[in-house]
Amino acid sequence: MLPQVGDIYCVFSQKLQQYVACQVTHLKEGSSPKEPPLAAILELDWTGDTLPDEDTLHTMKPLVCNSYFWNDQFDHKYVSANVPPEYSFVGNISPLVNQEVKSYAGGWHIGNSIHNQRRWERIDVTKRNLFKSASPDIEVVVGGQTLPQNTTRINDLILQKIEDFSELDKLPCLISIETEQGTLELAHYINQNPLIHELQWKSLIVTELDLRQSHLNRLMLEPDHLITIYLNDDLIHFMLNSEPSPDLHIHSVSDGRFIDLQCWNHFFQFHGLDHLAGLSLVRIQEIDINTIVERFPYLTELRVSGKPGVVHHIQNLAKLPHLQILNTDDLFGFEADEFPSPEQLPKLSVLWMSSIPANVAKSVKTKYKKAATLGLDLSITQPRKPEWLAENLLNPFRDWDGREHISAANAKKAAQSYKKMLTTTRMIDASIQADTVYSMLEKMVTEYTETFNKMDRGRGIIDTIEREEIYTVLDELLTELQEQLGEQGKLLVDKDSLYELFDELRDF
Repeated sequence: MLPQVGDIYCVFSQKLQQYVACQVTHLKEGSSPKEPPLAAILELDWTGDTLPDEDTLHTMKPLVCNSYFWNDQFDHKYVSANVPPEYSFVGNISPLVNQEVKSYAGGWHIGNSIHNQRRWERIDVTKRNLFKSASPDIEVVVGGQTLPQNTTRINDLILQKIEDFSELDKLPCLISIETEQGTLELAHYINQNPLIHELQWKSLIVTELDLRQSHLNRLMLEPDHLITIYLNDDLIHFMLNSEPSPDLHIHSVSDGRFIDLQCWNHFFQFHGLDHLAGLSLVRIQEIDINTIVERFPYLTELRVSGKPGVVHHIQNLAKLPHLQILNTDDLFGFEADEFPSPEQLPKLSVLWMSSIPANVAKSVKTKYKKAATLGLDLSITQPRKPEWLAENLLNPFRDWDGREHISAANAKKAAQSYKKMLTTTRMIDASIQADTVYSMLEKMVTEYTETFNKMDRGRGIIDTIEREEIYTVLDELLTELQEQLGEQGKLLVDKDSLYELFDELRDF
């Protein structure tokens, strides 16, 4: 459904437990013929327990945002002109503002700004005034270091030199703290300072972290040694940057209803947040949708990115009846007929999928074409052909990316070496003379081995496990080539001689 200029739409904000409103002020074409048209939406300074009537529409005003670094500005941005299904049309009045719109956003998401503005207005006015008046030209001494008065972020370089955390009050714009040596005293200070809304925490001594009195909006946690954590009501973004103890209990008054949890590399297990609203899994290698559905059945938003990754039982996304936003990237291992139909995901308003099997991309576009005309924000990009999957998804060295003693650059070199061997083996067929085949393979094995010789030289990064993996990759590729060549395979591919060459050349 496309709106008209002047249209006002309302949506129920779970965080505010009230309806919020926005107005469409401009419409324009997308950046290309294939892109959907855009609508400029203006967030309004209105909330209500029910949808507004006609008289109420004429009393509405734009929301003026002055929280933190906003300076009496409107929340006014271009989004896809497709109105999400959960938004209700309530009427049309002349646009309340006529200014040029320069901002763009990935979705409608009305209600965030009015929620943030109300949080700001609950902060003591003296603290708010000090925040606004802080100057980069005024210097203060904190922890023995000279800092601009408007410093917004500090870390352990400052924290470890402070005996009394009240010294941080010299920084009226302090909103973010990063520590790897967290203490209960620091947690107490964070609870007492309503301006601090971002915390990156790690501690070797704290086992119970209580943040219920804080005003955090974003918490990035390395949960080493933590057994219990109490979250504040305002928290929205919660990131687990390492694997927690399976005994970790996370307590939240809302039980996770307003929280977006992000996990890196794995789907972490812990106790609590049973009504979690949003889940983001980043750089996942393998995930079973059943695990997600069973653990968090009330999800409204799910984002999964692989590196690349394999997903199992994707059809069971249909068991998430409240799902509104689904975003995948670099995910494979499923067929077109396994992906749920629009009827199975009736509340879906955003479906973005990039880097998926080409046949799946084609099928999903067809399945969801009608839903897109009715308001679904649909984006299907980067369809991947089988050749791409062979080089990337099936890259046998992808486990090297993230190993403690192997750099990202070396993991990339190993993957590139594998891809180069694939290119060589694809050029070989049974019509090529045996001596030519051996010459090609001899060159291939020499270059392959020398890649790892250079990588290991003077560093000693290739241990027993990596050594076995390097050999296994070569063995499997040569075996596949033999099978590919059929009856001529064993004659054309002299594996024993190539293994001997590999052993003679390798220094690792």
